Amino acid sequence: MDLSPILCIGETIDERNSGLTESVLNRQVTIACNNIDITSLNKIVIAYEPIWAIGTGEVATPDQIDEVHTAIRTRLTERFGAEAADLIPLLYGGSMKPGNAAEILAVKDVNGGLIGGASLKAADFLAIYGQAK
Repeated sequence: MDLSPILCIGETIDERNSGLTESVLNRQVTIACNNIDITSLNKIVIAYEPIWAIGTGEVATPDQIDEVHTAIRTRLTERFGAEAADLIPLLYGGSMKPGNAAEILAVKDVNGGLIGGASLKAADFLAIYGQAK
């Protein structure tokens, strides 16, 4: 069987408001990748899914997403080297909708979306898909 795990990482609103986002996510990435062999990197995907955005309709701003995805990519580069780290797709998964998908998908190091509630409405999902092409 060929599985591609999606590692979902994110911070609470209290952690964000306390300036702990980067340290929380670095810890999550470090723990999750601790026993991953570099030859398996093409099988994993990481999704930044801020806990404070799940099911709330709240969405991180493009600047917040850029900051977080840059930090994740930096941590992966420190752990695996730049060439290997670039093999790992980084998704955004916090309330992506047709109205914000294009802006989010334009952020550097956002390689796609992990679509939740919008996937329950075919028209919304297809609208996001159309923006991702």
